[in-house]
Amino acid sequence: MASDKLAIDHVSKTFSNGQHVLDDISLSVKNGEFVSIIGPSGCGKSTLFTLLAGVEQQSQGRIALNGKTAIKRAGKFGYMPQSPLLLPWRTVVQNVTLGLDIKKTDPTVAKEKATQLLEQFGLAKFANAYPATLSGGMKQRVALLRTILFHQGLLLLDEPFGALDALTRLSCQQWLLEIKKELKPTILFITHDVREAIFLSDTIYVLSPAPASIRAKFAVDLPQKRSLKHLSTQKALALEQKILSYLIANTNL
Repeated sequence: MASDKLAIDHVSKTFSNGQHVLDDISLSVKNGEFVSIIGPSGCGKSTLFTLLAGVEQQSQGRIALNGKTAIKRAGKFGYMPQSPLLLPWRTVVQNVTLGLDIKKTDPTVAKEKATQLLEQFGLAKFANAYPATLSGGMKQRVALLRTILFHQGLLLLDEPFGALDALTRLSCQQWLLEIKKELKPTILFITHDVREAIFLSDTIYVLSPAPASIRAKFAVDLPQKRSLKHLSTQKALALEQKILSYLIANTNL
């Protein structure tokens, strides 16, 4: 639809070796919406992101941004893979400006924007630190701010908190909700964690095993301003059971 920030219409992907990874995927993301994609390991979730980011091209179907077919998509998304991929020889502020450096933004302007973002989200005191001195959770925060500064409007986040311990992961989830509240980006988020998807999302899509197709779509009927207590409500628990039932039914255990 023209009102959608992102529309994926009947997209399939088969690699040159004959591996069929995505099968007739259709979904839409509205401006400012947080959409999670959840599915079995290896089903093709990350492949979908490489298509959106323009790293690969779909075999069939259409990808549209703001109602217009987008053939050349490189640079149209802020893309954060599972690993933070911080450059060890650059400080935090220098890592955050990396995308702007690639865009050849004036260095003074880039540093000002990065510093403002670090201050806004509580990382200013780490601006001159190097990645080797940071915890895993802090590295993910820095990588996320780098992604936002590169392209604040539309973010692809591929399991950004998957490797973190439970407490650090929860802290990062709450921090991401604060970013969502303050900056109102449009986010497409991959996760294996059903509770994480419910806690963060407005909408959740459940994918089948590879080749991935969409098995279900769920609206998350929880307040925009969320806390842990909302995960214990009857609505959240019922939604968790529904999503798990789809995942279990479509996974070879």
